[in-house]
Amino acid sequence: MKHAYIFPGQGSQFPGMGKSLYENSAFAKKLFEQANEILGFRISDIMFNGNEEDLRQTKVTQPAVFIHSVIAFKSIENNKPDMVAGHSLGEFSALVANGVLSFEDGLRLVSIRALAMQKACELNPSTMAAVLALDDSKVEEICKKVSDETGEIVVPANYNCPGQLVISGTLKGIEIACEAMKVAGAKRALVLPVGGAFHSPLMAPAQTELNDAVKKITFYNPTASVYQNVVAKAVVDKEEIKKNLVDQLTAAVKWSQSVQAMIKDGASKFTEIGPGKVLQGLVLKINKEVQVDGVS
Repeated sequence: MKHAYIFPGQGSQFPGMGKSLYENSAFAKKLFEQANEILGFRISDIMFNGNEEDLRQTKVTQPAVFIHSVIAFKSIENNKPDMVAGHSLGEFSALVANGVLSFEDGLRLVSIRALAMQKACELNPSTMAAVLALDDSKVEEICKKVSDETGEIVVPANYNCPGQLVISGTLKGIEIACEAMKVAGAKRALVLPVGGAFHSPLMAPAQTELNDAVKKITFYNPTASVYQNVVAKAVVDKEEIKKNLVDQLTAAVKWSQSVQAMIKDGASKFTEIGPGKVLQGLVLKINKEVQVDGVS
């Protein structure tokens, strides 16, 4: 039996996140204070006492989820995963868990990524939408058709589980695509309350900033394979890990395919580490035979 550790992404944040870790562990408290120092503001105060709106600020959301996830991971005894993966932002937490990044460097990269993505969102008003109960191939076909016929950008962004695919693109493109999805038989095609078109070509401006930052950070050899979003397979070469991390900003998150690859390679238990339980639900929708639990 192989044990996979999986890490959530943006959207799993909630008011009060991480507070019990801070209050019950001197080690966790030290890491929270270290994070406050690195970021230059007391993100722990916002996590513990802020409201949902406070936590939605891009400069807060991504570092908050990362900090919570990594501290939760470091609080586990015998935390030696056989394999790791993270959903979008969660890939940075996964890379701390398998020894590729230090907590400090991971946090610096996450902060740079968050601010770069925010700038890219402001350059091009854009959004995302969840498409439910329509075959992936049909969703892909409609995205391509809308893009080809209108010149708008619409692409598959998150392959979350069978029957749940998130698309990403320009405001007009997503509007047209959602109507076409419904006509094609989708149960729902729902525009999401997000700030921009993540995991689409519209994030290209953020890639340059993240790439420059990645070049300045030390990446170590992994202690366990990381199943990266872009390629949906085990990666152990640190140069390939770097490239995939940067490519991820404009490429689709192949979560469903990554989980399937982990199961094929022997994973029978998945532990979600960090805020929320979203990934546990997705894993069971991908394969209900595996064991899931969570540490928050």
